[in-house]
Amino acid sequence: MKKTTLFAQSISSILFALTFCVHAGQEQQFNIDIPSINADITVDGELSEPVWQQAISTQLTIETSPGENTAAPVTTEVKLFASDSSLYLAFIATDPNPTQIRANLSDRDNIWGDDLVGIKLDTFNDARLAYQFFVNAYGVQLDSIENELTGDESDAWDGIWYSAGTRTDSGYQVEIKLPFRVLNFANIAEQKWGVELLRFYPRNEEHRLSTHRIDRNDSCQLCQLGVLTGISDLEQHSDVQITPSFVVNRNSQRPHTVDGQWQGDNNIEPSLDLRWGVTPNTLLSATINPDFSQVEADAGQLEINNTFALYYPEKRAFFLDNKDYFDTQLDLLHTRNIGSPDYGLKLTSKVGNHTFATLLANDINTRFLVPGNLSSDLATVEQKSQNFAGRYRYDFNKKLSIGALATAKTSDDYHNYVTSLDVKYQPNQQDTFTGQYVFSDTQYPLGLAQTLCSNSDCLPDDACDLNECGVNERVLRTNSTDAISGSMYFAKYTHANRNWDFQTYYQSVGKDFRADLGFIEKVDFNKFLIGGSYTWYPINSGVNKVNLSSNWDTSYNQAAEKLEQEAEIQLEFEGLWQSYTAFGLVNRQRVGQRQNSASLNIEGNSQMFTENSGWFYVNFKPSRTLFLELDVDYGDDIDFTNDQLGTKFVLNPGLQWNVTDAIKLDVSHLYRTMDVEDGRLFTANLSDLRLSWHLDIHNFIRVSSVYTHIVRDPNLYLYSQPNQKQKDLGNEILYGYKLNPQSVFYLGYSDSFKSTDAIASLMKAEETYFMKVSYAFIL
Repeated sequence: MKKTTLFAQSISSILFALTFCVHAGQEQQFNIDIPSINADITVDGELSEPVWQQAISTQLTIETSPGENTAAPVTTEVKLFASDSSLYLAFIATDPNPTQIRANLSDRDNIWGDDLVGIKLDTFNDARLAYQFFVNAYGVQLDSIENELTGDESDAWDGIWYSAGTRTDSGYQVEIKLPFRVLNFANIAEQKWGVELLRFYPRNEEHRLSTHRIDRNDSCQLCQLGVLTGISDLEQHSDVQITPSFVVNRNSQRPHTVDGQWQGDNNIEPSLDLRWGVTPNTLLSATINPDFSQVEADAGQLEINNTFALYYPEKRAFFLDNKDYFDTQLDLLHTRNIGSPDYGLKLTSKVGNHTFATLLANDINTRFLVPGNLSSDLATVEQKSQNFAGRYRYDFNKKLSIGALATAKTSDDYHNYVTSLDVKYQPNQQDTFTGQYVFSDTQYPLGLAQTLCSNSDCLPDDACDLNECGVNERVLRTNSTDAISGSMYFAKYTHANRNWDFQTYYQSVGKDFRADLGFIEKVDFNKFLIGGSYTWYPINSGVNKVNLSSNWDTSYNQAAEKLEQEAEIQLEFEGLWQSYTAFGLVNRQRVGQRQNSASLNIEGNSQMFTENSGWFYVNFKPSRTLFLELDVDYGDDIDFTNDQLGTKFVLNPGLQWNVTDAIKLDVSHLYRTMDVEDGRLFTANLSDLRLSWHLDIHNFIRVSSVYTHIVRDPNLYLYSQPNQKQKDLGNEILYGYKLNPQSVFYLGYSDSFKSTDAIASLMKAEETYFMKVSYAFIL
């Protein structure tokens, strides 16, 4: 085993000495002292090794939901021990009716709703971040990170760890090996980690079973962890992971015309990722030409009567590793804005109460979001750019954290600099104050506004008059030859106890504020919100949770012109069949489109519409193999294309059917209509079908199709003449072998078809054959 360098040890020791420890997990909740045993196991789910007889054992005796700290309905034994390189866990989950165990062979991170066992670890024991590792009865993994600072929980991060599950006559059992290299933790002799051992037991209700009680009067979940001790004197291993990747594809396209000719090209894209744990609390990551090949189509989204840019999540491993270290209350770093980098470098570290994170990457293009208060859109400049993000946070104690973030995106004649300060203060178990201030400085490239004009006769190199080339909001927001600067700030107070929840919120975003490395799609507005809710927990009923909530908010632009006012009330139920039901009523006043698009004024330049609508949503699991959901929305809605009030109807059913434990069918359909005074403006349908067959825990075949069909009445469009009919069909077939999240082999084919008024039948416009091979070498 290699020791860390004396330099790295010295720096870590000095920084840690300047801090004081902030302990969140409490021994009175739960305390387990892990024995250290120099042994390894074969992770096969059999628990046959003698070392398990030396492991410490504990029980999950408490049901925290839906029961409120009641006795667990089933028995779960957990055994634990540690070596100098890994933490080992064995779960023995008994079941009075093993045939009802819900477990499926599926892709990792896609097993919520199954019988699960696992562990939650706050390795710094400061109630800021926690790793979560769960495994179903087949050994399929789910890992995620819970962020107490933002209140989010993300399963986008993927670690390399080992698990196996096996069914038994009395239930199932699971073995887990968590290498310490997958975790960040303090570089100190005696480790003291926050911990909770968990089992999810889904039957008529989903029972959450734990090692200890959870107080619903305490809004901080990570503050209620128990304590894990016994892990000490960990020697620093080399902790290097090198992942080369190789992608080959052939892409062919043709114009959507009758005589369109195919044009194709072959691409070979090698890439390399490096992950080096310099110390247990410091991670250095580097990438060369990171792969962005889509091995699974993004979920279908219907882009109609929508004025704001669609959001797509990040999927690249380099950007996801320790992503939470950069997080603030606002989305100031959305790395999908770095579209195609040649290289990237990232350093993250947590020493005592100090958290540091730095990211540097280039991009072959300059891509950013142009925000507004009535619309937003993406813009791309054909120039290479440099991208930087830096984050620092100091945790005074578990009550108070302050942080700073800086980002920069630059190219030849463009820049966007953002600096931010944020704070979170939780003086007691129920009250939380959060706030953030952000300042930006932006210089747009000359001529950018002209390239964003909607009139196709205005070419990017034309020096045309903006009033003659289809001016829209994104044109006006970028039409400046000088640098622009603006600020954004918000303040939020939340009070939450067992039954009551209250929050109030104020946010102000300047008209010239930009966060081009983030996803801030709305600027030039002020918003005030106030709301609250009350929750009941019925006992011995078909319903185990009822929540009634309402809120009221109002928004103005920076010129004090009203943009929107909304009042909403909703009622939620959780109950039998693991069901969730909610419905609500909304009254909203908001402006439509600007009548003179060459002006950003609201008053005298737009109509204020009043919308009344209602919605209903339900999902439930009537059996171990079936999940059903339905979303309905009906009422007034603005027709933004024609700036008039219409009536919307949205019907969105979905079905997930586990045909067998290895075959899963996932189908959803979105039906949407808009009626205006003179008739049906449009009817839109989007169908999303995905069929997966897992041959075993590593091999799978997936087929997906996303079909969109839109029918419009051109006679009802006042300012444009759209296609009467539009169809799009995208298909993908994929074979995959996944040894772990970074060691994979994919072989696939995808295509897309289009149809418009000019070509009535679906015509293939694009097809791609692709292969990807990557392997994570762990040194």
